[in-house]
Amino acid sequence: MRIISLLLTATLAFAANEKLTPEQRIELIRGLSSEYATVKLMLPRSKSALEYELGGKFNKDKWDEAAKERGPAARPGDLVQFTKVEIDNDKITIEINGGLKSGRKWYDNVQVGTGNRTAPVSNPSGTPTLGTAIVVKFPNGVPPVDTPEMKKLLKPLFDFEVRTATESYVDSLPPEIKSAVKEQRVIEGMDKDQVIMAIGKPRLKSRESKDGIDSEDWVYGNAPGKITFLTFQSGKVTKIRESFAGLGGSTVQGPRPTTP
Repeated sequence: MRIISLLLTATLAFAANEKLTPEQRIELIRGLSSEYATVKLMLPRSKSALEYELGGKFNKDKWDEAAKERGPAARPGDLVQFTKVEIDNDKITIEINGGLKSGRKWYDNVQVGTGNRTAPVSNPSGTPTLGTAIVVKFPNGVPPVDTPEMKKLLKPLFDFEVRTATESYVDSLPPEIKSAVKEQRVIEGMDKDQVIMAIGKPRLKSRESKDGIDSEDWVYGNAPGKITFLTFQSGKVTKIRESFAGLGGSTVQGPRPTTP
């Protein structure tokens, strides 16, 4: 994908002396507006549009700083919508989920109606929509780029194919954890959500605190057969133990479980 991005960047740079015609401008706005995409990287909310350069480059430190200050607008696997597209001489600004001014308003909690039947005046779902904006800069001016080419430029950030949030989340994981989830096995360092994605929910759970350290054990399997004990500390798997009860193998004394 890196090679494709570089080739596309070179093509656009070569065409920089050409200008986007009014017809091409309208077609590009129509092609991107109201488009849905699955987020690949965390998109923070920001006081100003997030800068994104050709070739998939962006200032990660600035994005992380914005996320700490205002929180995320979307996380990997979230489905977002391009709600507005603006084209200037040297940049294209894409508004996502309503843009920087989106969020919960004072009137979202106001309901109107008669008798016992009321409804909110806005945002019927009651769930706040958090938005942000991304600005793609073209130092030599916006060339005659079309919708498929813009989607390729944005591919490091967005997946425009129809995919589930779970699939997108798995693809964003570190390679060793991604492989373990797909192979339905557990490795040390996984968090609880990743374990559940790999092998499902545990049969039993137990918690204990020893020397000021909190830990939690999950139990999988029944006798006769393989029984697996997972120990979590700080939300991560730190120990994996297995026994084969009733099959001639050794039986490990597991934690004293409590029903989840």
